Amino acid sequence: MNINKIFKSESFLNQCRKFKLKITPQRIVIYKAVSRSHHHPDSTEIYKIVKKEFPSITFDTVHRTLLTFSEFNLIAAVEGSDNSKRFDPNIVNHHHLICEECGTIIDFQREEFDKLKVPDTMLHDFHVTRKRVIIAGICKACQKKNKSK
Repeated sequence: MNINKIFKSESFLNQCRKFKLKITPQRIVIYKAVSRSHHHPDSTEIYKIVKKEFPSITFDTVHRTLLTFSEFNLIAAVEGSDNSKRFDPNIVNHHHLICEECGTIIDFQREEFDKLKVPDTMLHDFHVTRKRVIIAGICKACQKKNKSK
């Protein structure tokens, strides 16, 4: 398998090399599955996709790989509305709207949220590396569904 043909961008491979992460066909497929998703999948969703190509892969392997990718900022881990961990291929600074009913996560960018000031008292014991605002509520589809009940 020619790894370079799989990705249009060398970014993933370069990041793996930079952090000395072993590049395996399984890791490539896991990363591709997350990258192609448009809805912040959880480990179970990624596992189902990857299992089609690697039937012997375990859920634990997929989950640990996703956590490793998030640890090295190849993807972002996002808490869902039910406290489940979801994964986001978009590592550019952005924020989330989370539906408390269906769990949908919507990305948005807002410069003033990026500039939120952290209270000085917190900065004595904490070094801020990034900021992400999460706004919880009910999405339009769930609002419609609730009105029709």
